[in-house]
Order: sequence, then C-alpha cells, then structure tokens
Amino acid sequence: MKMLLERDDVNPNTPNINGQTPLWLAAYAGCERIVNLLLGQGQVDPDKPDNTHRTPFCCAAQVGNAGVVEILLRQVEVNPSRLDEGGRSPLWWAACRGHVGVVKILLRRDNLKPDQPDDKGQTPLSHAAERGHTEVVKILLGRDDVNPNTPDKDGKPPLWWAVQSGRQGMVKILLERGDVNTNTLDKNGETPLHYAALDGLVEVVRMLLKRDDINPHKPDNKGETALSCAARRGHTRVIALLQHQAAGAHGTD
Repeated sequence: MKMLLERDDVNPNTPNINGQTPLWLAAYAGCERIVNLLLGQGQVDPDKPDNTHRTPFCCAAQVGNAGVVEILLRQVEVNPSRLDEGGRSPLWWAACRGHVGVVKILLRRDNLKPDQPDDKGQTPLSHAAERGHTEVVKILLGRDDVNPNTPDKDGKPPLWWAVQSGRQGMVKILLERGDVNTNTLDKNGETPLHYAALDGLVEVVRMLLKRDDINPHKPDNKGETALSCAARRGHTRVIALLQHQAAGAHGTD
C-alpha cells in the first residue's frame, strides 16, 4: 500500500464501479491502519460518497466500525450528518443496525439531529424499535430532542413499528413512557391495537389495554374496530381480552 501511494501515477481517490474509493473500502472493512495511512495522504478526500451517496463515514457507522468512526470524525472535511440516497444519516444506520457504541459516539456531537427521518419518514428511533434494538432505543428515548411519537409518511410512529414487528419487549419499553400516544392512526386509520388484534398478538393487546388512554373502540377507515379485526381472523384469546375490557368499561359507567 505504501509503495503504491508513493507513485505519481496512482490516484488514491479512484473509485471502483460502485463509486467506492480505497478509503471507503477500508472504512467498510474496519482496517484502521489502512484508513490512517490513506488519510495521511493529503490528496485523499475523506468524505467522497459512493454511487448511493454513502460516504466512508456513513459506511463505517452502518457496519459498526467504531474505531474508524472516531478516526474520520477528526477530519474537518467529514460531514457526520450527510445523508445517503435514501435520506438516511450515519446515526440512522447505526441505530438501525443496533451499533450501540457508534450511536453513543455520534450522540456526543452537538451538530447531529438524532430525530432526522429518512425519505420514508422513519426516524432512527422508529427503525431501532422495529428491529428490536433495546439499548439503542433506551439511549434515544433518554434525549429531549427525540420525539417518541414522530410518524413516518404512512402515519406510523415507533410504537406502531414495534407492534407490527411483534416486539413485545419494545412495546413495553415504549408504553412505560406516559407521553407515547397509543391511539396514533396510520394512513388506513388503524391504531397499534388494530394491528395487534388483527395479527393475534395476545400479550401486546394485553399491554395496550392496560393504558388508560387507549381507545379500543375506535374504527379504522373501513369502520373496523380492533374487536372486529380479531373476530375476522378468529383470534379467540384476543377477542376475549377485548370483550372483557369492554365489559369492565361498561361496568364503571
């Protein structure tokens, strides 16, 4: 590598067919020694993106190479908030993949937007909740600049994604926060309870019904309630939970 870099006819910024430079590939592989060697060459562009607009820094965050992330952050030319072609930031990728160490490194910076959504409107928190990355979710929820109710372009907030992916533990973590809205509607007018009932997620339904602010009778855009969704799919245990909740509510009127 050193011999090649010393040659006048070798351009260290030359990309491959995918637009990936030697620095990009070294960052992806986590080769800190090679990354430092390349950065020692004054002509290397440390923020040069590939064909999908992912920079070496974004790539290192995506695959969880914390050491490379630290090295690249010391380069003034590196933009730690630069988005790829899907509008995804390095923090988005680190949160999505559950790279706790990288997430912590990035959140130490004041110039990052921890709630920056991608082109589909999903925030780092939303994607981490969907993937079940508990530690990342807890870190993000601990920040004042992260909104736990931010919906994506289909109207689905983090709770919706946690329910849809069947992440009971994640649903529990989100519901422990009093400011998480349990009645958020997606584009079809469905609440998280609608989906949990439709999919027969008994424990998730049970957790949702424990919230005082839940509205189990709210119809979606087709007029279906959580109960009718469960009945349509034949989820008898969910039906029993919803009927018991309804009977209890009528009993207190």
